[in-house]
Amino acid sequence: MDRREFIGRTAQAAAFTALSADRVIGANDRVRVALIGCGGRGRTVARSMRQAPNAEYTVACDVYETNANLASKQLSDGKAAIEKDFRKVLERKDVDAVHVATPDHWHAAIAVLACQAGKDAYVEKPFAYTVREGRAIAEAAARNKRIVMAGTQHRSSPHIAEAARMVQNGDLGEIHLVRVWNSGNIAPHGLPPVPDSAPPSDLDWDFYLGPAPSVPFNRRRFTGTYRQYYDYGGGYLTDYGNHRIDSVHQIMNVSAPLTVSATGGRYCKANAGDIPDVLCVTYEYPGFVLDYAGCWLNYQGMPGRSAGMKYYGMSGDYNRPHGMAFFGSKGALFVDRIGWEIFPEVEPMALDKLFAMAPQPKEVTYRMDRKMFQGEDATALHAQNFIKYVRGHEKPFADAEVGQRATTACLIGNIAYKTGLKLRWNAEREDFVNAPEASKLLKRAARKPWNLIPSQSA
Repeated sequence: MDRREFIGRTAQAAAFTALSADRVIGANDRVRVALIGCGGRGRTVARSMRQAPNAEYTVACDVYETNANLASKQLSDGKAAIEKDFRKVLERKDVDAVHVATPDHWHAAIAVLACQAGKDAYVEKPFAYTVREGRAIAEAAARNKRIVMAGTQHRSSPHIAEAARMVQNGDLGEIHLVRVWNSGNIAPHGLPPVPDSAPPSDLDWDFYLGPAPSVPFNRRRFTGTYRQYYDYGGGYLTDYGNHRIDSVHQIMNVSAPLTVSATGGRYCKANAGDIPDVLCVTYEYPGFVLDYAGCWLNYQGMPGRSAGMKYYGMSGDYNRPHGMAFFGSKGALFVDRIGWEIFPEVEPMALDKLFAMAPQPKEVTYRMDRKMFQGEDATALHAQNFIKYVRGHEKPFADAEVGQRATTACLIGNIAYKTGLKLRWNAEREDFVNAPEASKLLKRAARKPWNLIPSQSA
């Protein structure tokens, strides 16, 4: 960054900081939210967030006017103002907080500048596009004393909190292996590529690309399917995996891996984009190994269903496509977004009898009870909790540091895949140990003039 650019950014930051709201939100005051990024996910979560007492959406902001208009109609009967440039939103006095639901590559700039403008922020996962951008968000939240909450809704789920209690109380015994899986089936045709074309007339395509490389408009790079490209996100790992790795952190009471390695590939050649459709990542944490498997050529995930149980994303009669498994010495705990089950371990024979192929005892003794619990998706509760935290200026339990740690684990998994290296991770420094080629991937130089925060510089 040259001196002129540094001075310009410092002046911009000072201008936003000068706008910082000194409005104290009382218990009965309305919390006024701006939705920035008005696609399907943003509108869905926003409909839940506005159900919190005394919450309203006053602005719908998107570079695609069609989506902004739709959000205004759905969230406020058309009363919410329409903005294209999020920087104008941050200047408004009728906005207390922003709901950041843009593609991943825009999260950091919006969240950092929102904090500097005195606005609180709900940031959809993944928390940031790069590790350095995520750290910039966390630092901006702390420096400006703003509420920043990650959109990892498992953190608001009572049944996942109960799973954490059981594991940390030792109910499952010793746990040294954890598995996370995400699956689907795009075979054999995937999402076929389409030719470049002119963008919709009410879309600012250059603004949409923002810090990402400049490319012609292509429908596959736009809403709904942009995560097929590394230019805008981290693929299935930072999308689906982010929630579950965050839950592993919560349940196992850990914050960062020690090492990471990965392998995978693109096997459905007809699929648009450049992300792998099979990705296996192995993380070493203190005391256990986390094995992540993402497969988009088969919907099964982990096998087995229990009568009467519902599983997140299930279809047909057999598949169990998303979840986490904690393999303890007393039993295995399977957890997903809407429930958990315990499969107890059998009390084994002595090893000498086992190796001698002695007959199994007629009566089987289990080390714990078979249990199951049917929960529900906590997205609505999580969104409404954000309003509660803004009103009370309380620290969220999915705060910026929680969001940063979960997304970082996913991002370094992608870096291990891209480099083909087994990497050691220094969590305190947020850097790899003696792996400069991997360290280079902890950030990305943003395309000018959209390099709006220092962490987006080369």
